[in-house]
Amino acid sequence: MRLSLRFLVPLAAILALIAYAVVPLVDGMMVQWFVKDLDLRSKLIGTAVDDSLFEVYDNDRTKTKKKVQAYFDRMMQDERLFALGFCDTEAALTYKTEKFPETVACPARTAETAVEGTEGTAEGTEEEPSDVVELPKGPVHVAYHTVQGSGRTLGNMILVHDMSFVRNRSEETRRYIMLFIAGVGALIAFITVIIAQLSWRGWVSGMRGLLHGEGLLRPLLPPSTPPELQPVARDLRNLLRDLETDRRLRDDIQTAWTPRTLKDLLQKELAGDEVVVVSNREPYLHVRREGKVLLRTPASGVVTALEPVMRACSGTWIAHGSGDADRETVDSHDHIAVPPDHPRYRLRRVWLTKEEEEGYYYGFSNEGLWPLCHIAHVRPSFHSGDWEQYKKVNEKFAKAVLEEVKTDDPVILIQDYHFALLPRLLHEKLPKASIITFWHIPWPNPEAFGICPWTEEILRGLLGSSVVGFHTRSHCNNFIDTVEHFLECRIDREHWTVSYGGEATGVQRYPISIEFPGRLLRQAKPVQEARADVREKFGFPADRLLGLGVDRFDYTKGILEKFRAVERLLELHPEWIGRFSFVQIAAPTRGKIEQYQRFREEATVLANRINKRFGKNGYEPIILRAEHAEQPEVLELYRSADLCFVGSLHDGMNLVSKEFVAARDDARGVLLLSQFTGAARELPEALLVNPYYADQCAEALHVALTMPPAEQRDRMRNMRGILHDFNVYRWAGRMLLDAARMRQRHRIPRRIFGKVFSPPPASA
Repeated sequence: MRLSLRFLVPLAAILALIAYAVVPLVDGMMVQWFVKDLDLRSKLIGTAVDDSLFEVYDNDRTKTKKKVQAYFDRMMQDERLFALGFCDTEAALTYKTEKFPETVACPARTAETAVEGTEGTAEGTEEEPSDVVELPKGPVHVAYHTVQGSGRTLGNMILVHDMSFVRNRSEETRRYIMLFIAGVGALIAFITVIIAQLSWRGWVSGMRGLLHGEGLLRPLLPPSTPPELQPVARDLRNLLRDLETDRRLRDDIQTAWTPRTLKDLLQKELAGDEVVVVSNREPYLHVRREGKVLLRTPASGVVTALEPVMRACSGTWIAHGSGDADRETVDSHDHIAVPPDHPRYRLRRVWLTKEEEEGYYYGFSNEGLWPLCHIAHVRPSFHSGDWEQYKKVNEKFAKAVLEEVKTDDPVILIQDYHFALLPRLLHEKLPKASIITFWHIPWPNPEAFGICPWTEEILRGLLGSSVVGFHTRSHCNNFIDTVEHFLECRIDREHWTVSYGGEATGVQRYPISIEFPGRLLRQAKPVQEARADVREKFGFPADRLLGLGVDRFDYTKGILEKFRAVERLLELHPEWIGRFSFVQIAAPTRGKIEQYQRFREEATVLANRINKRFGKNGYEPIILRAEHAEQPEVLELYRSADLCFVGSLHDGMNLVSKEFVAARDDARGVLLLSQFTGAARELPEALLVNPYYADQCAEALHVALTMPPAEQRDRMRNMRGILHDFNVYRWAGRMLLDAARMRQRHRIPRRIFGKVFSPPPASA
């Protein structure tokens, strides 16, 4: 008993000190979390009511006051809202509810100033102010929201939230912590007494083992934890995993993802900002036309997603220099600063010979892996010569990365199926690097992927990554099933990791997105002006309804299926003949591949046949433009269209759908979206269709063309809200966080033992 008391008395003292230190800390953290939640809630409420305030606001001061006051009274039905106020652009309080505090004043800076400041920032984002004010009845949260849109500013709305619930929850939390500490103390005391009475010697040796990390690192170390402590160690491991999961969910909810957030995350979590992106397609290319060197942005989802990330994080982008004037614009080290108008990062171009490009890009990548992964009725073709060029180019890019990095632990983001071997090549040279590989196209089931003769080499290459990312959970499942089928490894399906050769690789779902709101949107034409200009450009009458498709000229994009849907629409609903035209922008791609040549001819023949059948007096139902369109031109088309039809037969995500939604700040237009895209899981308010079923697509077109404006606004606002919360900075940030956590898991055993013990084989 005296031996037990030697443990229990110090334990009680330690628990008392912990309670004394932890309770105020948790109390403060609770207040901070709730203030952040109220900031976010105020921002969401303000954004949601922008359009409604514009609708009730008019030039008649008397009518406006009654409408606004009635609208504010309806909003006050929210039990959390304490009061509402509205300040005009002159910082005068024009409207307020009954309980609006007298101590709360309009912000010193007017709404016009706030807007100008926002446009002047590099990233185009600025946090709206908020504060906590003490009233006699308790504290309240005060937030200011600038009401603006379509080039017009009404003023500032003041949202006051009651914070009494914070005090109540804080008291409950304190009671819970005290009870929890007391319970833990009692449990530890009980275990201590039992173990001390049974085996003093075993307890001492067990504690020594636990302090040396043997209990916490059981999955990575030899079985040396004493048997009596194994249940405790297992519970601790499970607790740590639950805490990590909880942290991830909390980060997702509380983090507002902006360029600044991404930059801060890179510096805090990964201790540096050396970011290297590797992709086949470059973000900017230079071409020579009529004796002049022109700058172009390729039509690519990879470029659309990554370019804003690189502008936020800086660093180096390594890509194939494919423009015929690219060599004329780089320096002696093959570098060029981009974007040209305001450089933020460096582009390193890698040069390929004709044989390398034919084998690596046109051959193995696009005649082999592309049709294999898309399962779009085109037979994949694999040749040993193409595979040799593929390996050679991956090694060339690995050499380029090693030449560019300046530290031994950079962050390397490898993009897509062109570089399946690159992660392993880099990991062997830079074992401390955080290597994130994102596979932008679908990953098929093991039976389908097994068609590739070099499946095992590709899998081993990808497992050199810290994290492998896909768009959807089904693609993650297929990848893990393929790894399990072809390699001897350990699969942890609970935490989505693959352990191969003593190294763990995370496999996660990261739905890719776009910059929101986009930079170009701030300089875009008003919607009505864009509608008029586009109809004049194509020779349409002003009342012609316009459907739009924007794709690369690829057989996976469902271009033929969209044309057949338009044909079926005109058959079932002939009233649309002469009133509706569908414009398909199809950027030429991979023109050296025979399958693409045949597909382009087939699409042209089909469009001509439909136009001949239904065309009259200069009317054409289908306008096919097989040409590259720059971003401002595509944005103008998005803003002018009545509907956008994305008909991919099989797609990883498809960012055209998100670009269309982002462009419609007027909350009008309808999105028709193939159910076989990754975006269909994120944008359920779109009209989801099966592109193979022409009748269904035709009826969806009819529904879109006749959809009331109110329903269009509801659907579009919901989709724009999703893009706001799940933008491209969140996509990149989630991958960076997971890579940092994977690296931290490896560092713990290295610090203690100097190496990572390999886990037992999968059959153990």
